[in-house]
Amino acid sequence: QVQLVESGGGLVQAGGSLRLSCAASGGAFSINAMGWYRQAPGGEQRELVAAISSDGRARYADSVQGRFTISGDNAKNTVNLQMNSLKPEDTAVYFCYAMMQRLYWGQGTQVTVSS
Repeated sequence: QVQLVESGGGLVQAGGSLRLSCAASGGAFSINAMGWYRQAPGGEQRELVAAISSDGRARYADSVQGRFTISGDNAKNTVNLQMNSLKPEDTAVYFCYAMMQRLYWGQGTQVTVSS
């Protein structure tokens, strides 16, 4: 059974930094891509924050471009999200995902940015 375990997150002041990590385990299939979505308080949908493919190509939401950096380690099946210059509007639950033979999700980790 595939498991995605997230770490990081927490409370930070605006302008600060946080680092999220996610490790995937238990899969028999290779990972095609990993990344992060987020769901803001009261939001109905998750939005893509950043993703990285197995060949290292990264893409970002316009709202985080230049502030967030995603990195991955194929050998360890991990993905990290370095978040700098955080803004109150970045407050959300952040979900890690891994695309294998299907999409798998982590449980989510709370990021709160105070103004």
